[in-house]
Amino acid sequence: MDTRESKTPEEELKHFKEVSQPEDYEHPEPDEDQPEARQSPEGLRWLLPVLIVVVAVVVIGLLVIGLSD
Repeated sequence: MDTRESKTPEEELKHFKEVSQPEDYEHPEPDEDQPEARQSPEGLRWLLPVLIVVVAVVVIGLLVIGLSD
């Protein structure tokens, strides 16, 4: 069963005009004004090296404990 709404020719024309408008870069979408969207991801650059060091220390610790038995 087809449940799509049928549009009148005026509604279809209005929708087509809305869709075909170019993006307005002068007035961006509301989410781009949010502080989270403007934050740069550079704050987490230290996370990967720290995580690698922690995992390496844990693996070396487990090997030393395992070899001492």
